[in-house]
Amino acid sequence: MAALSKSIPHSCYEIGHTWSPSCTASTLQVTAGALEVSFKIYAPLYLIAAILRRRKKDYYKKRLVPEILQSTSFLTANGGLYIAFFCILRRLLGRFYSWSAGFGAALPASYIAILIERKSRRGLLTIYMANLATETIFRMAVTRGLVKAMKHGEILLFCLTASLYMFFFRCKDGLNGFAFSALKFIVGKEEIPTHSCLPGHTYLQGSERTTTLLDESREPTSASRGSCIRALARKMLDSVCKHGPRHRCCKHYQDNCISYCVKGFIRMFSVGYLIQCCLKVPSTFRHVFTKPSRLLSLLYNKENFQLGAFLGSFVSIYKGTSCLLRWMRNLDDELHALIAGFLAGTSMFFYKSTSISMYLFSKLVETLYFKGIEAGKFPYFPEADTIIYAISTAICFQAAVMEMQNLRPSYWKFLLRLTKGRFALMNRKVLDTFGTQASRNFHDFTPKLDPRYVMCPVDMDL
Repeated sequence: MAALSKSIPHSCYEIGHTWSPSCTASTLQVTAGALEVSFKIYAPLYLIAAILRRRKKDYYKKRLVPEILQSTSFLTANGGLYIAFFCILRRLLGRFYSWSAGFGAALPASYIAILIERKSRRGLLTIYMANLATETIFRMAVTRGLVKAMKHGEILLFCLTASLYMFFFRCKDGLNGFAFSALKFIVGKEEIPTHSCLPGHTYLQGSERTTTLLDESREPTSASRGSCIRALARKMLDSVCKHGPRHRCCKHYQDNCISYCVKGFIRMFSVGYLIQCCLKVPSTFRHVFTKPSRLLSLLYNKENFQLGAFLGSFVSIYKGTSCLLRWMRNLDDELHALIAGFLAGTSMFFYKSTSISMYLFSKLVETLYFKGIEAGKFPYFPEADTIIYAISTAICFQAAVMEMQNLRPSYWKFLLRLTKGRFALMNRKVLDTFGTQASRNFHDFTPKLDPRYVMCPVDMDL
């Protein structure tokens, strides 16, 4: 690990903004580039979100543009202020230390930037960056041999997280807001307990089933069902679904336990498949006229089926396990969700994602923390989100400067996009002095510096 006291005497031009010797010009260039990219990110994002949420006209007239500009200013400030504090710290300290080029410069820049953003978005940004910083720290620890990577560790983490999430979902007042709505959409409202079922009969009585069938036969065929063949097929399907084993505590009254699980798989498989297709639409349509075959790859992409299998199997395993436990214990219990959620988490074998596991785990920690505050167990810190965001972002910038190989690739691409590729122009060969292999992925890059502004030769002994 690089010693915190070790330093190098090079200027900020030799290390950071190697494309221009002027600190002011470099800061303005990064800021201008970040402004353009930030607006391109947030303008369509807010517009699509407004359309999906069916916002009223007043929102488009009064709030849409200010919100876009505010978020754009936040991201622009995060990029522009970083290079500004990069130069300021060099002037104040007179040298570069292992922490000053990344963490030291990013900490004040990120703190000021997050204060520009709307309060309603700070929590979400904090969760994302805390998740990313935790993953980065873990990778740093693995690189240094402090911890050992666990095979399928992201799946185990997801299993534990899903177990607790589903338990809170089943408990009264366990979850609320978006988390509750999302899980309700995924697993269905049938798994929300409205009453506690006591041990009793596990099958519908014969008279009840006969009455149900008679009622169904008396229902007139609706003209809206279309042709007689379609109506007959639907009736046969309903008959197959309704006739079969269903525990009295199961609330899927229109299906038996088997069809309940199968339908859950088909529904969420379709949702996952369509989501992945939609995510690939923008990149595909850019090449559809030059390479029409790309359109087929959009429909038959492997990732489409992987995400569909992940969501579909999660729901079917959860529902199947819940039904099985109701049959075995002859009652419905919130504790069933712990087992069912854990087993359902194994569905991540179809779609391994450290990002999903870490994000959901971070949200779970946030949920537990706020529950602790409500119970009077934990203290409440009003500015905790801004501080955590600043520290988390600074950790990620430290990795981006000193050991990019330990940073999540998607975030590195984002930094390159935000700075118009300038983040890759840092003179990392000099930073190798600190022992973090800063130039590991930049062996072919050597900045062309103006000798008039070079304080120390690059190959000098330090």
